[in-house]
Amino acid sequence: DGAICIQPCSPSFHGETSFVCEDRKWHMLSDACASLDVQSLFQVRMLLCTCFNIFFNTSLTSSCQADFSCIIPDILSSPAIPGNIADIVELLTKISLLLSENVTRGKMQSYSRIANHILNSSIISNWAFVKDRNAGSILLDSVNLFAGKLLLRNGSESIQEPFIATKGYSIHRNTSGKSFDFSMEFNSTGNITGNVVIPEEELLRLPRASKAISVAFPTLGAILETNQPDPAFVNGMVLSVSLPEELQNILLTFEKLNKLEQAGARCVGWHSAERRWDPRACEVRAHTAAAVVCVCAHRRRTYRSFSILMAPATPRSSVLDLITRVGLGLSLFSLVLCLVIEAVVWHHVTKTEITYMRHFCLVNIAASLLVADLLFILAAIVHNTALNYQLCVAATFFLHFFYLALFFWMFTLGLLILYGLLFIFFKITRSVFLAAAFSIGYGCPLVISILTVAITEPKNGYLRSGACWLNWYETKALLAFVVPALSIIVMNLIVVLVVVVKTGRSSVGEGCKSQDLSSMIRVSKNVALLTPLLGLTWGFGLATIIDSRSLAFHVVFALLNAFQGFFILLFGTLLDRK
Repeated sequence: DGAICIQPCSPSFHGETSFVCEDRKWHMLSDACASLDVQSLFQVRMLLCTCFNIFFNTSLTSSCQADFSCIIPDILSSPAIPGNIADIVELLTKISLLLSENVTRGKMQSYSRIANHILNSSIISNWAFVKDRNAGSILLDSVNLFAGKLLLRNGSESIQEPFIATKGYSIHRNTSGKSFDFSMEFNSTGNITGNVVIPEEELLRLPRASKAISVAFPTLGAILETNQPDPAFVNGMVLSVSLPEELQNILLTFEKLNKLEQAGARCVGWHSAERRWDPRACEVRAHTAAAVVCVCAHRRRTYRSFSILMAPATPRSSVLDLITRVGLGLSLFSLVLCLVIEAVVWHHVTKTEITYMRHFCLVNIAASLLVADLLFILAAIVHNTALNYQLCVAATFFLHFFYLALFFWMFTLGLLILYGLLFIFFKITRSVFLAAAFSIGYGCPLVISILTVAITEPKNGYLRSGACWLNWYETKALLAFVVPALSIIVMNLIVVLVVVVKTGRSSVGEGCKSQDLSSMIRVSKNVALLTPLLGLTWGFGLATIIDSRSLAFHVVFALLNAFQGFFILLFGTLLDRK
């Protein structure tokens, strides 16, 4: 496993194909076999055209020299295989860098025809085997650079190919607002639309007349996905804009490709330096079943291309929604009732140090889960409405903190058992216990939560796509919850085994501690019952991430997660005879 095999191409191609061994089978890794040598083809044709003009003493009127149309027939007749795609991307990059002065309509048409050849919806799958995984991003940058220098005739221009369209307008401060409307073929089933609007208040910022260029790509989003670890997919066309630096915000409307998708949409901008989708560039203005309206920040050096991301479809059913709503309501009611009961009977059940410590831990477990459940509702509201990124980050931070606090207070309860059983002659004061308990119960979660957001948020890897919760696919930020939680569950199960062994061989000499021993046994029952339930809950929670389409995992997780508060009320309070 992991071995690499490199195979030469067939005689009519140049390059090589790479394979990787996985599960005792060879899988294609990259295919650099190409039939084109577009670089030399371009240089030879351009040289011939130049010689023709010099020999006949003509001005630069040759169509080949004016718009490099002479290389188009060979390119369009070549198969759009991965090796040829890579060469054509390299060619378009060189044209953008070397021949982007005075981009006329003819030049833009030729450039668009070449780009259209490798953007065809029928060959998108070939991009997965292009050797340079950043080829899609390089193509996007090249097109944006070239199109941004398009000369406008009579104040406007429109050039359209099936899979790339360019429009431009002259703009000035007295313009009443400009709109770019695109309707393009996405595949054989129909068209997809997109719209770019420059608000009138933005145009008032212009000190002089200028131009606005927009390029639409109906298939490029799927190409950019091939190098993204996040399973979220682009669900609309990619819209690029080239505007004067004075213009900062634009409105974009994206028609959804998949209108059956029920997951929340995120408006994103392509970060050209980091080559990834960045939700900080945009906010959702409106979201319907058919389209999403975004407000995006245009920055020439970072954000010039925009689209919408949708999370992968998670199984939705009326049963799942009912379980979540009823269970969450019951959980909140149970936790409030638990805290009320603890407050009423507090002086009757906390007469010894051990019982005081036990009930103190239970109160904090219930309070942590109560706040976490309320934040869970807030996070859902924030995500399902117009997503405010900063609010979503804040909700996720506190949700992470209080869920961790739940487990660390369970851990404190486990340590309390070990103290009562193993350190019989060692007494700690109440103040020392409270200081240690707060340090473990809230101090450790706070440190972990702060470190998680500090490390992952600068890279925009804190939030997962489609929810206000910790990221999994890019930065594995979710491990900052899963690892501590599962570790505590394992340690508490070990504590329960220690209790079983210890109480099984209790001696007569421990009779003076019989009251404390019975208290320890009651605490152990709490831990023994709650720990497996919490472990199962978050074990299935992890399973829903690994297999997000399994309805069974989602139903079991929803049941266990929603009824956690009821379990705490039942096993922590109601079943206690005292």
